[in-house]
Amino acid sequence: MMSKLERMIAELCPGGVEYVELKNCLIRTKGTKITAEQMHQLNKENAPVKIFAGGKTVAYFNYEDMPENDIQKNPSVIVKSRGLIEFEYYDKPFSHKNEFWAYHSKNNDIDIKYVFYCLKKEEPYFRNIATSMGSLPQISIPVTDNYKIPIPPLPIQHEIVRILDNFTELTAELTAELTARKKQYEYYSKYLIDSHAHSEQVKLGELGKWAGGGTPSTQNRDFWDNGTIPWVTSKDMVGTVLAKTQDHITPEAINNSAAKLLPKNTVAVVVRSGILRHTLPIVFIPFETTVNQDIKALVVKSGVSARYVAYALSANHDELLIKTKNPGGTVESIVVQKLLDYEIPLPSFEEQERIVALLDRFDALTTDISSGLPAEIAARQKQYEYYRDKLLTYNQN
Repeated sequence: MMSKLERMIAELCPGGVEYVELKNCLIRTKGTKITAEQMHQLNKENAPVKIFAGGKTVAYFNYEDMPENDIQKNPSVIVKSRGLIEFEYYDKPFSHKNEFWAYHSKNNDIDIKYVFYCLKKEEPYFRNIATSMGSLPQISIPVTDNYKIPIPPLPIQHEIVRILDNFTELTAELTAELTARKKQYEYYSKYLIDSHAHSEQVKLGELGKWAGGGTPSTQNRDFWDNGTIPWVTSKDMVGTVLAKTQDHITPEAINNSAAKLLPKNTVAVVVRSGILRHTLPIVFIPFETTVNQDIKALVVKSGVSARYVAYALSANHDELLIKTKNPGGTVESIVVQKLLDYEIPLPSFEEQERIVALLDRFDALTTDISSGLPAEIAARQKQYEYYRDKLLTYNQN
């Protein structure tokens, strides 16, 4: 049985669809020359005009703060042409810095949001052809002006937008729910840990043996080639439980370098990295591993649950980072002795395990990529991309 869209295509464009250059069907608008400092000075929370700058940076202005001809009021596709090349649809008053540009429809035969979906589908293409100016990739105006997109009859455009909007709205709802669950999880984990403030307060340095690591010489390929032993660096420290590492080393590296083999069920903390400007990565490692010199790992003693320690540290992440961070130095770092002197409540082992069981359920819901909300969001995104690619592929007339 043919779908509604298939029937519309068969009826309205049986011979295929015309492909048209963007410059021949849309109006392109230039950006404003506003500086980063002006953006900072003029930014007002809840102001009606949004301005797009580099990367994910945005600011908000009142109408009187911007020249009238710099404010776009038509629903538009914003071309983020420098850094991360991407397209964004926006249907409220906005402006954008002059390294970006925007398109809106100049006739009643084109749904600009349909154009957005067409360009969004082709982001990998535009990123691939981007040239580098300095350290940032970028594309030029002719790259998009001369790009051809399929323009089916307007009813078909509207139907495609309706279908894809439904997918994106569902993903947005799931993402909002995930954000709410994460906040709930953070609150609940801190509540559980803090509720045991009456328990014995124990310094981290007394919970077991702390170990550092090292980087085997990359010049000696016997240390790396066909390595099977996980080697943890800061880039691997994502989430609450380490799933895998990008790099592996050999037993020979263990025997002839500063890298040490650590038993399963350790707690790892990053102590030197630029990420410490805002985040202190803490993970539980359930398998045997090694770490580099920017990480300290705790091998807990009997009567201590490593998973509980990881949860306790994560629950007090902000305080821990403030109290242990080195205020000086050219690279962000943690003062290790301050880390070892930091205290957490240590209830009985049975109570530690009870807390772990409770938080594991929350954690799976908010972080597990094979189940829970992250898995559902990933599945919906794949489904959206599949149907988007299918819906936006036509025979060309």
